[in-house]
Amino acid sequence: MPAVLRPACWALWAAASVLDDLVDQRDAEQAEREARVEAWTQALQRDLAAGASADPVRHALVDTALRWRLDLSSLQGAMTSTRDDARGRRFADWSEWRAWCTEEITPWVDQVRHLFEQAGAPMTLRLDRQQDYEQFIDGAQLTDILTDLSADLPQGDLLLPQEALDAFPGAAYDLRQGHWSPATAALIAELTDLARRWVTRPAMTKGMHPGAATVLDTAACLLRAQLDTVDAAGPALLKRAPRPSLTARTRILAPARLRSGLAWSLTPLTPPGPRRSAMTVSGPSPAAQSTALRPPPPHPDGAHPPQIAADQLPTHVAIIMDGNGRWAAQRGLPRPEGHRAGTAAAHEMVYGALEIGLRHLTLYAFSTENWKRDTEEITTILEAIRRDLDEGPIRDLDVRQRWSGHPDKLPEELVQALLREERRTRNRTGLTLTVCINYGGRDEITRTAAALAQAAHAGDIDPHLIGQDDFARHLLHPDMPDVDLLWRTGNEQRTSNFLPWHAAYAELHFTSGYWPDVDRRDLWQAITEYSRRQRRHGAALLVSPPAVPSRPI
Repeated sequence: MPAVLRPACWALWAAASVLDDLVDQRDAEQAEREARVEAWTQALQRDLAAGASADPVRHALVDTALRWRLDLSSLQGAMTSTRDDARGRRFADWSEWRAWCTEEITPWVDQVRHLFEQAGAPMTLRLDRQQDYEQFIDGAQLTDILTDLSADLPQGDLLLPQEALDAFPGAAYDLRQGHWSPATAALIAELTDLARRWVTRPAMTKGMHPGAATVLDTAACLLRAQLDTVDAAGPALLKRAPRPSLTARTRILAPARLRSGLAWSLTPLTPPGPRRSAMTVSGPSPAAQSTALRPPPPHPDGAHPPQIAADQLPTHVAIIMDGNGRWAAQRGLPRPEGHRAGTAAAHEMVYGALEIGLRHLTLYAFSTENWKRDTEEITTILEAIRRDLDEGPIRDLDVRQRWSGHPDKLPEELVQALLREERRTRNRTGLTLTVCINYGGRDEITRTAAALAQAAHAGDIDPHLIGQDDFARHLLHPDMPDVDLLWRTGNEQRTSNFLPWHAAYAELHFTSGYWPDVDRRDLWQAITEYSRRQRRHGAALLVSPPAVPSRPI
């Protein structure tokens, strides 16, 4: 790490370690351990408001947040997950295990990435390498679990998915009994090999600043050295945690320090600015976050959403926002003015979605084909998106923001703003708003197929057993539900390469009005029409047979 970032990184590491230690204190019952984590988290919120703390770890974290302008609200989910660890964890499969890793570890790693951005050396990750990044974190977590078996097993914790344990009958029982058996040995060998593959992701650092790339590459080397000691430990693994020798660590760290020292010496890093006012800092308290959110503004005419039964509402509505340019031309204005006017309509969709109780809304803002347009028009669209991310009225609504698309050609400041809002709103539970920018459906499918092929080549999946669920898991947002209703404005009747995987069974709704003219009432009308349709997904429509008239007497 560059010297200017070390105190901040130590503060984050110490805070995560303290929470983990509070959960692992076996001198207390489960409820007491949960209460200790909750008390520490609430004390942090008070300390953030005060700007200082009597607790040295919290004081370091508060000082770091104030100096580096960190939004600690993104740690809420990680702290809650750590608290829930006190109840014990059981994972049915790798999917559940990975979800736990993502929730508990990724927010802390993202804070470190934000530090690099603030210092002027962004740890930029290509979106097409997102899976490499996630698997690297999974590999680090699996390495930690294997290393700590001797401490976890006596406490009744076996933090491995049942799917992995079932492949080696008897291994789970033997581990819980502290018995090293052939099944145990085979399981550990399989898992160390898997972790080694996960942390070996050389493509992850392509195009990254050489200093930041050295940090990640060195971490990968240290993790592999740790896995070597796990492999070599044998039965001793269940008695004490193995550690790489000083010689092994020196062989990794000495050249890495030379490389990173050179990289950072050639990079003018930005030290933290003046300490920010304590009262403006966001903390990880759920209560504080919820009170900061506001309801959507009412419709100017006082319109209210229709009353539609929950089971008749779509879960996911996707909209092709078409007609901005023609709206402007109709009024004798330059085409870019239509896009500026269309921003207000997008806000109206978010307001209407929140009011009617929609869970997912996806907006097609800029396609991969839109690069063919005039430069001024492209600039206007992208600048409007970035300005809305920085200052827009939906920032304080209960909206979880996500981006789907590819970073190629997009301005770096826009990419960073999109990722920042994803991090900032990740724990919100209202509407999930996905904005498609530099998105193309065929491009998404092509990249997903490439990721699937890469997984097969790495041995993570059997190519002969690939199914639709496997493909879906390699999409950019695997948790995005299928589109129930796809609506296009602008008097066009085509889907234009928009969400082809998710919209395979979508109900289609086309309207003639141009996008800047629509408001939330049009969304409600589209949802009302959807609620009247019968969705069969290939099944036959059940129709009651006509009554047979009785024969006249």
